[in-house]
Amino acid sequence: MRSILFVCLGNICRSPTAEGLMRNHLAAAGLADRIRVDSAGTGGWHTGDPPDRRAIAAARKHGVDLSQLRARQVRKTDFSDFDLIVGMDLQNVADLRRIAPKESTARIGLWLEEALGLAREVPDPYYEDNRAFDAVFDLCDRAARAFVEKLSA
Repeated sequence: MRSILFVCLGNICRSPTAEGLMRNHLAAAGLADRIRVDSAGTGGWHTGDPPDRRAIAAARKHGVDLSQLRARQVRKTDFSDFDLIVGMDLQNVADLRRIAPKESTARIGLWLEEALGLAREVPDPYYEDNRAFDAVFDLCDRAARAFVEKLSA
């Protein structure tokens, strides 16, 4: 594993949270220089925007800084630039499989299934309150820890 791309709908809530957590856990494990991490959205509505203020606040409470991240849309080149592309929910995974070019070399999967072996989605907190963002942070933190442990083994 050399690279992983996290994907959600707009790249302002779930996927930047997962990216920030993965970066932190990789750094703590001494793997930050070996594995490239990024995030993107299937839609481009928020391109260039920072993560949602509630995602930034949830991460900040745990010492994770998402403020420098900027949203972008998935590109065709991502399917050859990344080893693993993970969607936060089943619709993201379906969209990724639909837009993947024929020559794609990336494996596409569901984030919690790849990390924790759970066929479960990371719920979209966008229309919810701060507690939903805290719950997404906790779920992504658990998944990132488990994934880094697998990489370290």
